[in-house]
Amino acid sequence: MEPKKMAKQMIDFYKATFDNSFSAMLMLQEQMQRMGSMFMEQSTAMPEEGKKALNEWIKAYKKGCEEFKKAADENYKRVESFFSEGEKSEKPKTA
Repeated sequence: MEPKKMAKQMIDFYKATFDNSFSAMLMLQEQMQRMGSMFMEQSTAMPEEGKKALNEWIKAYKKGCEEFKKAADENYKRVESFFSEGEKSEKPKTA
């Protein structure tokens, strides 16, 4: 197998693995956020300032996750374009 083709398949596999893992992490985070929100709504012991601080923390976490995913996607695109440009520039061998 050609080394560039094999490397491209590995990158595709890594991207798929990353996307699936990231989606699973987001689902877990959303579930925990729903549970935490229900707890905060029902809790009388937590002051409003604490609830506000937790909500701000959740927003910051979501923004960080979005930025991380965006950066990872951009870098995977760069690697994919590197391998696709390499395939286009190679001349077919003639016998």
